[in-house]
Amino acid sequence: MRNDILLSETSSILPILRIHRFANSLTLFRAALSVPILLNLQYQHKGWAWTLIMLGGITDVADGALTRRAGISSTWGARIDPLADKLLVLAPLIWLAHQGVFPCYAIWILLARELLISAWRSNKSDGGPASSMGKYKTSLQFTCLLLLMWPIGKETNIVCLSLHSLGWLLFWPSLILALISGLDYMDSI
Repeated sequence: MRNDILLSETSSILPILRIHRFANSLTLFRAALSVPILLNLQYQHKGWAWTLIMLGGITDVADGALTRRAGISSTWGARIDPLADKLLVLAPLIWLAHQGVFPCYAIWILLARELLISAWRSNKSDGGPASSMGKYKTSLQFTCLLLLMWPIGKETNIVCLSLHSLGWLLFWPSLILALISGLDYMDSI
């Protein structure tokens, strides 16, 4: 009888553990995407870079949904997920600053904020939960990047230029949200 109960408990836990592992794999995949994104940007393959950023955004949504569905979270996941987001967002933003799209000081401010929050989270036993404002900031940054990376071909039209302008304009509210959410995190210390 005890073996039947143990087998029943094990068989119901295994699918949840598989979902959780898959969600963590998506997070690692998202972090690793920053390298091919930068390579594609460096070699002027903005279409591929755009596709990889979009894929990274999709994996961010998917791993969060899977983790919530499984009803399991881990300290490891709580620490790695925001780092994956930071790599995916900061790598192309630094490249854009290098290209003169953004002033370097704006990226330095953002980088300092991300390092401070990462240090704060590393001291939390649960990895430090993400605030809703921090999630909005990340969503806005993904949107900003997708608009800025929208591929411009040989025939640049008003729609493409408008998308790029909107992406540039959205960067500034995302920077303000980053600062406000950073202060919010620091206030909770």
